[in-house]
Amino acid sequence: MTLTSKTIKIDIKHEKWLESHPEINFSEWIREKIDESIEKERISKYKRKIKAIIVAAGHDKRLDPLNEDIPKCMLDVKGKTILERQIENIRSCNINNISIIKGYKQELINIPDVKYYINPDFEKNGIVSSLFFAEEEMDSDFIFLYSDIIFDRNLLEKLLKNYSDISLVSDLDWKERYKERIKLPTGEVELIEIEDDRVLKIGKSISPKKAHGEFIGLAMFSKKGAEILKKCYKNSVKKYKEKSFHESSSVNKAYFTDIIQEVIDNGYQVNYLDVYGDWIEIDTFEDYKKAWIKTIP
Repeated sequence: MTLTSKTIKIDIKHEKWLESHPEINFSEWIREKIDESIEKERISKYKRKIKAIIVAAGHDKRLDPLNEDIPKCMLDVKGKTILERQIENIRSCNINNISIIKGYKQELINIPDVKYYINPDFEKNGIVSSLFFAEEEMDSDFIFLYSDIIFDRNLLEKLLKNYSDISLVSDLDWKERYKERIKLPTGEVELIEIEDDRVLKIGKSISPKKAHGEFIGLAMFSKKGAEILKKCYKNSVKKYKEKSFHESSSVNKAYFTDIIQEVIDNGYQVNYLDVYGDWIEIDTFEDYKKAWIKTIP
């Protein structure tokens, strides 16, 4: 680390003003101003380069009849849909290049100034297949989101300060959450197991005793990380196509955590960002009620 020393000139009127305000620590004030400038520069950088990709193609029947006639992401929570809340937070962080993969009841998702991709086979395949309908958007840094999570803006800002090639948001408070989620078994949780400060395993088959946290459905990829993701996905498709059709279909139905495990198994590093709550996943009516109670209007 290189330290640079600079001299700051102040006028007599500034000196007099500081004398009349002894409560101000000039050194701390300067540091705060520099931090503000650094943050503005970071946000400006991401405004030009980072994208957001939201997968909203599937139909989760666990919430029927609530979302029998609409996509789950279009459920209203205190006057705003889940998807509107996500996009509001994304745009507040100066990310305006947003893509959504639609499928079920696609005509009902019509948020302006957003790119759309259609997965016509959403009933036959999973999140990974849906994600790769927007593969052309993976040419730069991007964040990836499940479309059924509500999260605080601060959580997203924290993720944007992370410069790993692949970083997953992990909730350390997941065990407490699942004490309240009676209708959703812990076997449905996408857990993360770590080793040496990196993700070792991820998925629903991890023992809760070994789990570090729960993947919340929010991740960030650098341009290099995006290339790794695409490479591993294409290799997986090729590998399974060389086997039986039945095995090939398992790639089509893969969860996002499956492709991340493939990335790890191929020797690439996947990092994690720990949070404590600050988000809600809506999978059941119980979750939906909780969202109405806890979400700020």
